Amino acid sequence: MHKTEAGEKAKVMRKEAGELARAAKAAMKAAKTLPDAGVKARELEGRADVLKAESEALKGAARLEDLHLWQMEKVKTTKRGSRTYHYWMANWRESGKVRNVHLGSCERMSQAEALQKAKRMKAEALGMADLCE
Repeated sequence: MHKTEAGEKAKVMRKEAGELARAAKAAMKAAKTLPDAGVKARELEGRADVLKAESEALKGAARLEDLHLWQMEKVKTTKRGSRTYHYWMANWRESGKVRNVHLGSCERMSQAEALQKAKRMKAEALGMADLCE
């Protein structure tokens, strides 16, 4: 998987959750001697669980962001001369293979619109349509 914004954010969250879980474990050991350490340990465990859940939710978003958008140029030659057409293409990995998808003309849609369309198509292909909305 390539580096994506959501993927990097999830990675930071997982690291922070691990640190909180270690701190909670240390607080539980200290709870045997200090009565208020148990409360602190449960609080740390709760925050660690929340961060783990959020990082799991970001995994799907990171997977949708991992696609490549590019412009294809096609030159058609006729009796009157040649004409160049530009259109948006996207590709991503699906089941171990690269899938190339035609998105539409560069004249009719902007790069942002093409990116949204590509994310929507990838979500449908991967069965994650609810994440792209």
